Amino acid sequence: MASASYTEDLTCSICLKIFTDPVILQCGHSFCRECITLSLSSLPECPQCRAAVAKEGKCLVTSHILKSLAEKEAEKLRRKHGDEEVDDWLCPEHEEKLKLFCVTDQQLACIICRDGERHEGHKFKPIKEAAASVRRELEMFVEQVSDDICAVESLANKQREEITKTKEKSKQLMTQICRQFVEMHQFLRQREDEIKKDLKDKEEEAMEKMSEALNAMETALSENRELEGKVTSVLKIPDYEKFLKSWTEENSMMTEKHCLRPRGGNLQVVNPPLSLGPHESHLQFFMWKEMLQVIQPRAEELSLKSDSKNITVSEDGRNLMYSPNIVQYQHYNTLFGSSLSSCHYCGNSRVKPSYTEDTSVRYASAFSTNQFTSGQHYWEIEVGKRDYWKVGVKDYFLCYNEPKYVTSSQDAELTFTGTPQKIGIYLDCMSEELSFYDAENMTHIHTMREGSLSVPAEAYFEYKFSKGADHNPLRVCLF
Repeated sequence: MASASYTEDLTCSICLKIFTDPVILQCGHSFCRECITLSLSSLPECPQCRAAVAKEGKCLVTSHILKSLAEKEAEKLRRKHGDEEVDDWLCPEHEEKLKLFCVTDQQLACIICRDGERHEGHKFKPIKEAAASVRRELEMFVEQVSDDICAVESLANKQREEITKTKEKSKQLMTQICRQFVEMHQFLRQREDEIKKDLKDKEEEAMEKMSEALNAMETALSENRELEGKVTSVLKIPDYEKFLKSWTEENSMMTEKHCLRPRGGNLQVVNPPLSLGPHESHLQFFMWKEMLQVIQPRAEELSLKSDSKNITVSEDGRNLMYSPNIVQYQHYNTLFGSSLSSCHYCGNSRVKPSYTEDTSVRYASAFSTNQFTSGQHYWEIEVGKRDYWKVGVKDYFLCYNEPKYVTSSQDAELTFTGTPQKIGIYLDCMSEELSFYDAENMTHIHTMREGSLSVPAEAYFEYKFSKGADHNPLRVCLF
């Protein structure tokens, strides 16, 4: 029979532990001597019922019965906690020793558990055998984990190297970008200074001519005013003799015709044109054209080749032109008889041959004579308003089949605004990336990242034709 536990009844309400040297107050409540002494020193009343404790009542008497019971309960609790490790090896349900290991449930079991309904049909092993099996599995796992740790460490080291490389490349690219923009800024500043100097020189030249004209006008104006004053004063002389004498004395050095000749007719307002030519209205465009001559690297100057029938490559290698295929055939036109003719000598009728254009839909393809093995390359193709074309490199291209844009690596339709008539192609042989742009505004269309892009690579083109001479050929753009 299990012994009763009185732990709660033997617990001090102050320290909440089993009594140590318990004492009893006049009100009948018990506490540890140390706990109640400390409590009464601050407040002379029972901590439990708040009954006052007189000074003479502070002489505390030990309760030997409680002390004995408390010591026995404490000993029992110590024994209980000491046996917990042993009790762990007993089945909590049947209080039998755990001798088996249920492989199915992955837990320890006793013999009664093995025969019970809950473990019916389960596989069991002796604890020693199961422990050996689990130990082997754990040892194998440790080996695998060790190998996996080595592999992950290797990957982590490689990742750190890639991070370092990426940072270094970013730094190099940053330096390269800054250098190239500095070069463009220097070019633009130099051209700005040159154009400003040209304007200043033309301004000075025009100002010199206009200043000379203005000085001549001011001189003539001064002389005319002086002459006007002299003539006015002479005209005021009423006496004829004095009048003539005064006039001839004032103008003894000049003839009358020269003195009285108008000066305004010989003077003109000078307005030399101050013009910078195209730099006045198309400055940015001309600067862009000038920069094309100094920018490096420039777009690739492709030269085309094609084995397709009726496809002609222009002399400069830039254009693919279609020449229609003329087919000869014979037939009788019974309605008009226009395909019959008579022989002049024998009078026999014969069939007149007819000619027509082959209007079947065909596809022409071409490649560049240029081959790309390394580095980065860019070129532009003018596709115009064709309803079908392919541009890129062999096996990797952008295809337009009105109204859809797709790539060679996916059937999903690409969506972007506008219908580009010039396609820019950027090939990065190192990263094996192929990008497409609307060359009119350099809007990015799509980038293909193909790890299987083979080199050397050639630019690839394909377009469709059906009839008539091609007046809008596929063209390689040059700058």
